[in-house]
Amino acid sequence: MVDVSTKPATRRTAVASAVVRLDAATRDLLLTGQLPKGEALAVARIAGIQAAKDTARLIPLCHSLPLEHAGIEFAPDGADGIQITATAVTTGPTGVEMEAMVAASLAALTVYDMVKARCRGAVVEAVRLLHKSGGKSGRWDAPGAGPTASGGAA
Repeated sequence: MVDVSTKPATRRTAVASAVVRLDAATRDLLLTGQLPKGEALAVARIAGIQAAKDTARLIPLCHSLPLEHAGIEFAPDGADGIQITATAVTTGPTGVEMEAMVAASLAALTVYDMVKARCRGAVVEAVRLLHKSGGKSGRWDAPGAGPTASGGAA
């Protein structure tokens, strides 16, 4: 692991997203909580938050961080998708980009698992960092990321 012991502790925020593409009928069932497996978005929210908390265990050489906030939000994306936005916040010597990206990825994979029996063609795509702030490098926003990357709780 990289030695971060001499870096000052600052408030660090990261926002990441993932998109799941699926057919419109399945997406409607997903958004209304009527899938055969149940409340997929509630399950995906918990999976994403748990993934953020377990990032250091999942990604080799990633620092273990005490998260002050981890959140997952969902929004329709076009006619055939759902956008998952994950936010992670800590005060410490290193950033939370990986926690946000792992959270978005795992939430998306959970949505996939919950819809796969009905929509075999579902696709997880566009996992990316939208925003990071804090530390020596300061604020960064992905080009075209829009208001989601404001750095607040998504």
